[in-house]
Amino acid sequence: MATITRSDFAERLRERFGLTTADAYKMVDVVFDEIRDALVNNEEVKFAGFGSFKILKKSARMGRNPKTGQSAVISARRVATFRPSNEFRERVANHK
Repeated sequence: MATITRSDFAERLRERFGLTTADAYKMVDVVFDEIRDALVNNEEVKFAGFGSFKILKKSARMGRNPKTGQSAVISARRVATFRPSNEFRERVANHK
């Protein structure tokens, strides 16, 4: 399975829009910075036809260390989640 990196995104922007390499990297960084900043501020980020990112607050709970089997408290935390749109799911499911 291939991995798409920040550099790959920048290169695709550069090729598609004729940007300089520096400008393409700046665009990629701005998009990811804006998504991150919105999530940090508890805002949901939605992209039509793609999906949405949001923060879930998970309560503290009891768990166990899988290595030792000992019970342990898993602390409360905030986690970023992504929910794909129906269009996104259909495209992925029907891709050959």
